[in-house]
Amino acid sequence: MPAPYTGGCQCGAFRFEISAEPVTAYVCHCVACQKQSGSAFGMAIMVPSDAITVLKGEAKTYTKTAASGRESDCNFCPECGNRIFHRGKDAPMASVKTGLLDDASGIEPAAHLWTSQAHDWVTIPDDVLQYETQPEGGMGPVIEAYKG
Repeated sequence: MPAPYTGGCQCGAFRFEISAEPVTAYVCHCVACQKQSGSAFGMAIMVPSDAITVLKGEAKTYTKTAASGRESDCNFCPECGNRIFHRGKDAPMASVKTGLLDDASGIEPAAHLWTSQAHDWVTIPDDVLQYETQPEGGMGPVIEAYKG
């Protein structure tokens, strides 16, 4: 499905549009993503930050410091608390939670990150990249592997 993509939070107070194709899609099994998703993992697409337009509402921001010391802004709906997107400080790309898209049917993850923290019962397909932690040297290989 080509851009634009639309989506929003579960209560409808926050809506957005993405005017660019995803650069990649990935699944993250880290404990932080498990906690913020309330599930076994989180899934996101990476898009240029300037491709995101807020159509309705205003997100609140929580600044998170990763184990690496890097900070990222995590944006969420102030009404229902849904995490919407996040990005590193001054980063040109943002990660948007795939489950918030109105139609995510054509998006398949190129990689699974932090598999060292994945639950034993989660099955990861053999034909996608797998990283025990964060990809060393950045997301380049994950971006290259994306077929979206």
